[in-house]
Amino acid sequence: MTIVYFDCFAGISGDMTLGALLDSGADRALLDAAVEALRLGDEVSVEVRHETRGHVGGTRVLVQTEDRVERTVPALRAVVEEADAPEQVKRPVIDAINRLSRAESRLHGLPEDELHLHELGGADTLVDLMGVFWLLHGMDVDQVYASPLPAPRGRTDRMPLPPPASVRVLEGTGAVFEATEEGRELVTPTGAAILAAGARFERPAMALRSVGYGIGARESPGNALAAWVGDRVETNTGVTLIETNLDDMAPNLIAPLCEDLMTAGALDVSVTPTLMKKGRPGHLISVLSPPDLAGRLADHLLRHSTTLGVRVTSAQRLTAQRRIVEVQTHLGVARVKVKEFGGKPVEASPEYEDCRRISLETGMDLREVIRVITEAARTELGIT
Repeated sequence: MTIVYFDCFAGISGDMTLGALLDSGADRALLDAAVEALRLGDEVSVEVRHETRGHVGGTRVLVQTEDRVERTVPALRAVVEEADAPEQVKRPVIDAINRLSRAESRLHGLPEDELHLHELGGADTLVDLMGVFWLLHGMDVDQVYASPLPAPRGRTDRMPLPPPASVRVLEGTGAVFEATEEGRELVTPTGAAILAAGARFERPAMALRSVGYGIGARESPGNALAAWVGDRVETNTGVTLIETNLDDMAPNLIAPLCEDLMTAGALDVSVTPTLMKKGRPGHLISVLSPPDLAGRLADHLLRHSTTLGVRVTSAQRLTAQRRIVEVQTHLGVARVKVKEFGGKPVEASPEYEDCRRISLETGMDLREVIRVITEAARTELGIT
């Protein structure tokens, strides 16, 4: 699962977001494609260059307009809807425009068809939004995350800080604001709309692949936005453990009970032989459940077993990453489960059913099939 985490230590704007993504490895050609798809080549020019702000170096993106045309919200939306771009890109762009529209409409008390977004109604805003979401799409990003946002206090040019439009856009998104001594706008409405259209305001555990810095317009030290690109790592998750002891249920009924619990959403079900009171043999049923399914699974266990009660406890689970790959060997193709830690493969386990099928087809001993496929997988994945 590819994710991007925006570290907004100096705020966020549309051009800073473009720069951060390009600096982290996104394809510049997609930014040019966004301008072409929007048919705005006569209105805007895009320049990409390296700049520094103090000790931070990164990519500066300048989206400059010529003969600026201010558009109403319906006109902005129409340009995007008519653009020759993927639907997965246009959808969040429209969402961001709608959020900007609702925020400005509430601030000025005007319906959107009469609303002019002034500096937000130009071609540069469209390029910022379309460019960002197309770059994210091109990077196969599944989820965007964001840090707390710096919130200055006071006024600048008779405008409250943070800017009312930015705050309105982020209303109800879970955005976190932290006080800062800066006395200027740090989160622009466009930057806020980009985050509001799909970011989660939390810091995920991730295996880092690249980091990029988008340089802001002001030439003050540290005026940049960081984009961390990597793979999400599920390391520590909360689970619910449901347990019960059985000494009066036929063993041949316990197996289908476990299968039904797994089908109902259990993460794992295990059966442990145990010695009950008066020396009777019994079984300990342990069900590992997502917290939101614990009630349903406990109910199933009570209804479909002979138990009179279950024990429910909260627990933490540490997990490694896992994925399935296909490995080609001289015996044929087999699926292999790959265990990863810190973004690197550490173990490979062939799928039993594939190994069994190859064993029956070739007449080779199942143990030898497993050995051959395991060795091929470890070699291909670089596991020593």
